Amino acid sequence: MLMSSADRPATLRYGPNGFRVLSPGNHVLCAVSGEKIPLEVLRYWSGERQEPYASAEIATRRLLGAA
Repeated sequence: MLMSSADRPATLRYGPNGFRVLSPGNHVLCAVSGEKIPLEVLRYWSGERQEPYASAEIATRRLLGAA
């Protein structure tokens, strides 16, 4: 069965104020928890580390070195 771009993770380039889609998809995986994050609800990432995060708590822990 073929997968549409809606069924696979996107590849993104994270910047300080947003992200750019490099490869189409409908979600990314949290760099810490592995949780699937739909692009329309993605709010937390690190442009420096090029990582997405599922929540503010996870992002804060990761950026403080606790995750």
